[in-house]
Amino acid sequence: MCGIVGFVGNRQAAPVLLEGLSRLEYRGYDSAGLAVRDGDGPIKVVKAKGRLKVLEEKTNGGQALAGDCGIGHTRWATHGEPSETNAHPHSNEEGTIVGVHNGIIENYQEVKQKLLKHGYRFYSQTDTEVAIKLVDYYYKKYLGTPVDALNHAMVRIRGSYALAVMFKDYPEEIYVARKDSPMILGIADGESYLASDVPAILKHTRTVYYIGNLELGRVQKGKITFYNLDGDEIEKEPVEIKWDAEAAEKAGFEHFMMKEIHEQPKAVQDTLNSVIRDGKIDLANIGLSEDDILGISQIYMIACGSAYHAAMSAQYVFEDLAEIPVRVELASEFRYRNLPLDDKGLAIIISQSGETADSLAALRKAKSCGIRTLSIVNVVGSSIARESDNVFYTMAGPEIAVATTKAYSTQLAACDVLAVQFARVRGKLEDDAYGQLIGELLALPDKIERVLQDKERIQWFAAKQSASKDVFFIGRGIDYAISMEGSLKMKEISYIHSEAYAAGELKHGTISLIEDGTLVVGILTQSALYEKTVSNLVECKSRGAYLMGLTTYGHYDIEDTADFVLYIPKTDEHFAASLAVVPLQLLGYYVSVAKGLDVDKPRNLAKSVTVE
Repeated sequence: MCGIVGFVGNRQAAPVLLEGLSRLEYRGYDSAGLAVRDGDGPIKVVKAKGRLKVLEEKTNGGQALAGDCGIGHTRWATHGEPSETNAHPHSNEEGTIVGVHNGIIENYQEVKQKLLKHGYRFYSQTDTEVAIKLVDYYYKKYLGTPVDALNHAMVRIRGSYALAVMFKDYPEEIYVARKDSPMILGIADGESYLASDVPAILKHTRTVYYIGNLELGRVQKGKITFYNLDGDEIEKEPVEIKWDAEAAEKAGFEHFMMKEIHEQPKAVQDTLNSVIRDGKIDLANIGLSEDDILGISQIYMIACGSAYHAAMSAQYVFEDLAEIPVRVELASEFRYRNLPLDDKGLAIIISQSGETADSLAALRKAKSCGIRTLSIVNVVGSSIARESDNVFYTMAGPEIAVATTKAYSTQLAACDVLAVQFARVRGKLEDDAYGQLIGELLALPDKIERVLQDKERIQWFAAKQSASKDVFFIGRGIDYAISMEGSLKMKEISYIHSEAYAAGELKHGTISLIEDGTLVVGILTQSALYEKTVSNLVECKSRGAYLMGLTTYGHYDIEDTADFVLYIPKTDEHFAASLAVVPLQLLGYYVSVAKGLDVDKPRNLAKSVTVE
């Protein structure tokens, strides 16, 4: 959610920090601030409520804040309303210790009461101010180093955090600490950087370090030193980020979302090519052997948001092809349920960022129960990837728009590849069928390109639906899973109330919501369920609904029922979601554009939900 950027180098820090924060705007925020220091002078803090441009104006693009060491922050309000006072950075009373924080301090009230008894006063409503003043308390009490103070504070704090702190006694240095909230550190040309996500520093360096859970770092010019919770120095190997800086730019598109929709063919192709070689699926790099697959009794698929919808689609594919039981669980529910778990099961955790708080907690719960874990993630070295037994990296590259498109599509591709390989290893597919399915998978990128060629018709239709108050997406089987993602795309960026329903459930209450002109989108890619879903659409039409149908080429009779129809190329029906979701992404996008909304940064939403 919140964004952190830090810099220590040989030039003015404020412009670098502002630029980095601008690349983290997709994470969602309501205020922003900078703390910058020039040599051994005082730490200067400037904060602003609202968009980053307000902070840029207050600092004259950073020029009004001189200094080559600093930290910046974009805040998403959790404790305390959005305001300049509650914005980060926060400091101790003397202004000699200043810090920023991502995450939630769960016991901040308890800690605050302790500090009040020791004479501390508080100016904000935030848990972050409490954390910084706790660091101040231990720094003064033990007369130690910043590492000592942070160590003591980390032991006392419960919750999640990524902290970046500046100490007046240690010029040109930034100290960092992490538990469960993402943070990376980078080095290039005698300068050092820190950030909560890769795009913030990608322009400056591709050599980064991932700080581990309950670890600390000392950031100096061109040098980063890591420590464990005992204060002992530890060694870390750098990781090279493969993305180019240009991958995080709009490349001529009006919005990141549209750019990322168009990047789906390549992202899916790269993901498939990472495991398909010479016409066969090879999971060696993932670490799943045939013996491993044969020993798995059932699968638990755990995810949030769009990743959950990918898991819903995958459930049908795994069960139909591999004939293995699959449970799909919302991570936020799974982590708190006392679900009987089979120790021979496999937990598949799906997360674009690899930092989703609920998914990370669910992963740890599965591991504590002795269950093998496989993560499907897009970010190399992320927390979920590091803590999983096996990792399937999707090849989506950086995804900036809050509403996921290409990351979701690569998750679908990864799940489908796994399902096909599980089916083959478990003896459910003969050679010919196995080869045909792989051929269908490899054909998906070109077919997605064909779908994108129909975007002008979708734009025309979307403009006519921009005044809609309610939209319903219906389907059966895999089409129901597709409906869930289509509905989410509509509601999250257009702010139109939208729901997805299993088509057979309409008569169990939902159909009472249909009024004259209500848009109902029917997904019909599964031939065995086609006529059933058509019947459901007819029921809606008889009650005044305006119908849109989404089906494969050849089902032209749908035009006798639906008012508007979109067609996708034929593929093996197990993989239909990869094609059907693209028109629904475009539909949501164009409705949002027609309403004049901020497509890439919808209100109240963040790209990566790193707090509970």
